[in-house]
Formats: sequence, C-alpha cells, structure tokens
Amino acid sequence: GRVMTRDQVHYLVFDIDDTLFLERDYVRSGFQAVAVWVQARIGAANFFDHAWRAFEAGVRQNVFDAALADCGIDPEPGLIAALVRQYRAHRPRIELLPDALDSLRRLHGRVGLAALTDGPLESQRAKADALGLVRWLAPIVFTDALGPRSRKPALTGFRLIEDQMGGADALYAYVGDNPAKDFVGPNSLGWKTVRVRRPGSLHWAKDSGAGVDAEIQNLSGLVPALELSDASPAR
Repeated sequence: GRVMTRDQVHYLVFDIDDTLFLERDYVRSGFQAVAVWVQARIGAANFFDHAWRAFEAGVRQNVFDAALADCGIDPEPGLIAALVRQYRAHRPRIELLPDALDSLRRLHGRVGLAALTDGPLESQRAKADALGLVRWLAPIVFTDALGPRSRKPALTGFRLIEDQMGGADALYAYVGDNPAKDFVGPNSLGWKTVRVRRPGSLHWAKDSGAGVDAEIQNLSGLVPALELSDASPAR
C-alpha cells in the first residue's frame, strides 16, 4: 500500500445533517409523523401543509406553534412539548445521498471513517440508524451524550475521536456544512476542514469564510479536495 505521509489524511470525520443527507428530508419526515399524531389525537387534517409551508418560508423556531394556530388549535406548551417528543422519537424516512454513499464506499478501508454530530440525542441516533451509518463509521460521536457544554464548537467530541482513533499526532479532516460552528474546533486541533455547501441545505447561504481548507458542493469532490490517493481499496 501507499506510505502515509504527514500531509495525507489518515482519519475522516463527518458531520451528519446536510453532509451525508439533506436535513430538510428529516424535517419533512418528522412533520409527517407529527401530522399523523395530530390528526389522530385532535382531528386536524392539514397540520403537515401548514408546518411545511412555514418551514419553506424560513421559519425555524416555533414552527409547531404557527402550524397549530393555522389549524385553529391553541398552541399551548404541553401540546407543543408532546409534538416535539413525537418529532424527535419518530423513525425518519431518510437515506444517504448518492454522493455520500459513493464516497463512503470508496473510502471505507482506506482511511478511518467516523462521525461527530450535534443535536438532540434521540433524533440524531434515529438518523444514524435510518442511514445505516454503523456500517461505515466508527466511532459515531453524539455530542449531546457528552454533556451540556460539549456541542460544537467545543473540542470535547473531537478530542474523544482522537483518543479512540489515531491519537493527537495523526492527521484528521472534518467534513461539515455549517461555518458558524463546524470548523473552529477542528481547526484549533490542527485538523483539515472541508465545507460541503449543498444546494438545498439549511446553511447553504453562509460563506465558508477563512477557516476552511476546501469547499465542495457534494461529497464526490471530497477525494480531490483532500488530495487523497484515489486508488481502489485492496480486496
């Protein structure tokens, strides 16, 4: 095999949302699950349409309040809490984007592959399960499981990955989508950083800024971006 040089990445760590799949597909799936619950419990038939319209219009906080109000239902806190529980606990209908699956297939066995993701633990675990990530990535670090101050840009999860993979001296790259929080931590540890700027992703409009080594539109650009040797893995 090819000799690893100091500037060749040994370990690739992926964000999940809008990196391996489109977060809007999870949102849609969640709204559909909540709508089924609302119709069964309250009899309102058009919750999904109202919620999706609000989301498409850029509403990110209080979507459920707005959708219930549009259905003529009082969005009282107990009901909202129940809807959030349904949303986070639902089994999402999502799948790896084709470029993500192709990249994981090509890289698996050539470099170490892991994931680090923020977000409510229950929903992030459900996403990882639905996407079959355990087949490709280890460890899969859910920052929500590490304590309240462990979310990106905190270093906790990144250091945990170094401890579990190749130590602090190996070369890592973090692949994520959100310049506001994804790259500060890994940059400070000397990792390479790759911004995936997918059309249709939630943070698409944000500039990558100076703290990013490469910007790509999807993961088919990942191997060239990292100058990884593009040999097929040994069988």
